[in-house]
Amino acid sequence: MFFKLIFKVILIFGTFAFAGNLVEGNKAPEFELKDQNGKIHKLSDYLGKKLVIYFFVRANTPPCKKQACGLRDQFKQYKESNISILGISYDPLKRLKSFKQKNDIQFDFLSDSEKEVAKSYGVDRFFFSSRKTFLIDENGVLIRKIDSVDIDKHADEILALFDSKSPTK
Repeated sequence: MFFKLIFKVILIFGTFAFAGNLVEGNKAPEFELKDQNGKIHKLSDYLGKKLVIYFFVRANTPPCKKQACGLRDQFKQYKESNISILGISYDPLKRLKSFKQKNDIQFDFLSDSEKEVAKSYGVDRFFFSSRKTFLIDENGVLIRKIDSVDIDKHADEILALFDSKSPTK
């Protein structure tokens, strides 16, 4: 019994120690996930565009709704700046579809029910992913990882960060 407990502790802390080691300036991990309508999305589908990938805890919860609606409210500016947005959670497709429709969200939500993408991005936790955001450039390179998300300022912060990374700045 004691050895099983020790093994579990090592496994848990080992996972956290090696998770999240994505380095800005390196290629973002490829993924293939279904959206709320069952359509498959891959990172490579977004080459040539800037991309926001944000991991959220659970659809239809007040903080996640506030975060998604903040991005929705700024969607015009994102579109004008050639920035695509993808929200990823462990939720089933049906729940994501309801969340998108109920809140009139213009961008897609992807289901990572197997937690594989969350693991590759270092945001996997026991029952939910952690709330983190990744900014990816037109070449699929990670240009910024936001580890501490302030949901009240999230949408504006992302736009400002992409603007500051612009080659004309």
